[in-house]
Amino acid sequence: MNKILEKSLKELKKKKILNPELDLKILLEHSSYIKENIFLSNVNLDKINLKYFKKLISKRLNSEPISKIINTKYFWKYKFYVNSYVLDPRPESELIIEQVLNNVKNKSSPLKILDIGTGSGCLSICLAKELKNSKIVAIDISKQALKVAKTNAINNNVEQRITFKHQDIKNLTGKFDIIVSNPPYISQNDYNELSNEIKLYEPKIALLGGEDGLKYYRILSNNLDKIMKKNSMFVCEIGYNQLIKSKKIFSKSKLMLKKVSKDIQNIDRTLTFFKI
Repeated sequence: MNKILEKSLKELKKKKILNPELDLKILLEHSSYIKENIFLSNVNLDKINLKYFKKLISKRLNSEPISKIINTKYFWKYKFYVNSYVLDPRPESELIIEQVLNNVKNKSSPLKILDIGTGSGCLSICLAKELKNSKIVAIDISKQALKVAKTNAINNNVEQRITFKHQDIKNLTGKFDIIVSNPPYISQNDYNELSNEIKLYEPKIALLGGEDGLKYYRILSNNLDKIMKKNSMFVCEIGYNQLIKSKKIFSKSKLMLKKVSKDIQNIDRTLTFFKI
């Protein structure tokens, strides 16, 4: 291996980067003049923009996530643009898509869908791709996040079927068949303990759910009924060890909890409700 690459790999390992070889490979490919797969055992540095590569390595050594460096994250079956204004789509959130699809009997029906706190737009866009006749309203209180979501909708050719709105749920009108949300659910204490990769490069507004992490579940519980049709569905993500408290909050609403889904680590991750 070339000395420049050996030094970069050594520095990544010293910083205890989880997958240093993979990160090195990705940053090399992103710095390449030619779009091609790169193998660390046989890198042709003539094809690499070394000045740019060193800049990217420096970012990674400063704890900036790969996704933010290359502005790309994959979710479900699709590619998404991400930056510092949106939370990276995470595999756990794919459970929301799964639960919606598992409970929609007719995938070609003209469904009205609401995505609360859309962020990168990943939930809205995936649902638009899977439910071809759906019309979606995606709301967020961050104007910067909405710009990212609109970019992703255009990139995935579903911009005609998603309406992006800068607002919160309290002022929303209309009735929906399906509502999804991955709200901020990190408590203040837990936020203080997060890694620099998250605290420095992910938007705090998309993470912090008030002092106890449950602020937005209370807001959802108090406001969902008025915008849900009869027999409509609501699916949301919850954080670690929040199941009991979340169930208690929603027990005061007119929604019936149908299913609790666990993620790959066997952690309670999504709640699926129906309005009867």
